[in-house]
Amino acid sequence: MSPAALIEKAVESKDTNGSIVKGSAVLHRHLHYQPHRVVRASGSNLWLDNGQKVFDSTGGAAVACLGHCNERVKKAVMRQMNEVSYCHSLFFSTSSAEALATELTRSTDGHMTKAFIVSSGSEAMEAALKLARQFHLEKHPPQPQRTRFIARRESYHGTTLGALSVGGHLARRALFEPMLIPKMSWVSPCNAYRGKYKGESDREYVARLAQELDDEFTRVGSDTVCAFVAEPVVGAALGCVPAVAGYFAAMKKVCDKHGALLILDEVMCGMGRTGTLHAWQQEGIVPDLQTIGKALGGGYAPVAGLLINQRVVDVLDKGTGAFAHGQTYQGHPVACAAALEVQRIVREDRLLENVKAMGKKLEAGLKDRLETHPHVGNIRGRGLFWGIEIVEDKATKKPFDPKESIAMGLHEKGMMPKYGISLYPGAGTVDGKCGDHVLLAPAFNVSEADIDFVVDMAARVVEDFFAEY
Repeated sequence: MSPAALIEKAVESKDTNGSIVKGSAVLHRHLHYQPHRVVRASGSNLWLDNGQKVFDSTGGAAVACLGHCNERVKKAVMRQMNEVSYCHSLFFSTSSAEALATELTRSTDGHMTKAFIVSSGSEAMEAALKLARQFHLEKHPPQPQRTRFIARRESYHGTTLGALSVGGHLARRALFEPMLIPKMSWVSPCNAYRGKYKGESDREYVARLAQELDDEFTRVGSDTVCAFVAEPVVGAALGCVPAVAGYFAAMKKVCDKHGALLILDEVMCGMGRTGTLHAWQQEGIVPDLQTIGKALGGGYAPVAGLLINQRVVDVLDKGTGAFAHGQTYQGHPVACAAALEVQRIVREDRLLENVKAMGKKLEAGLKDRLETHPHVGNIRGRGLFWGIEIVEDKATKKPFDPKESIAMGLHEKGMMPKYGISLYPGAGTVDGKCGDHVLLAPAFNVSEADIDFVVDMAARVVEDFFAEY
């Protein structure tokens, strides 16, 4: 996050001796600036310590799918804490962990039969990479030469070293490049706005991308690849870019041809965000491994997970019978209870229907207000997951110079009391270095009035920002 997006102010606190200390003891995103401090939240609204009210149109990072301070979730968390707040998964299980796993696997129509619950999307991706490797070691005959992964450029799969290694976002990798796992390679993302040739049909575009993936398998050695990794709808890295029809079916076919697994990263786009509980349910395929997070627990607890296809479970069952990976807070009872209640609310209140309906309204409103704006290159998304790509030149799709920090400037503009809306900024949209977008991901239970407000304020922010630029 750019320092320009934060409020600079001196924060006073007291040390253990009672002396006044200037500055926060928290290692914030930037040492020289303090972020806005939230003192109260309800529904989609946040109140800051300066008295300002802000509409959280992004759910943080597409996390708060039920909004804030949901009474059912708070009560579920307290019930679990009264039962047991922690126990080690090596020795014990809990009712909340068992019930959450059952809820999740049932939601896949029986395709994904095991759930591995952790505390963050990065941890889920680490687990996915390790399980993919172990799968090939436990096959008969074993294939120990499979040590590589293929992912896509302009992708982001997490911040831990393994997850960062498989990600293709150049700016996020840059500082840690010498420490990252070398056996990774990348192919083009499925980004119709920037990737399709003039006059190329979706079918032709998919065929070209499938051939590129097939060629990459051949280049690195068909029998050396553990898995292909991709987001069904690319979140923060590209700004809500969905694949064109038929893309994932074609990619799955290439993976099957070369004996590799398909890992779908649904940490940001999954658990209902795009209109179906799992984004792959709109693609006509089933992954071998699937990471989930963010809307899984709606921000009520740090929780994410890995869903595992029966195909993978069968190999493990016939082999060692154990996943060679574990974490202290794996299956944390309170996190599982929070996520379970969130998922029950989504199901019982039929919120996916609202995601679809309000998503169509959001799409229509954004396109009506902003599609012809000279600096709006593309509006894309699915469900309640929409991105607005900003360009310097609409005709050529030329991005702004990264030094201009356009996306962060739009976020700052939205945070002004005149607008009172949080827009999620993203940079590196074009190639991991250049390009800007802002992302909208409101709560699943938003009303029509909420969507009208989001559309109006987002449009006014963009229009006023460039009128004054």
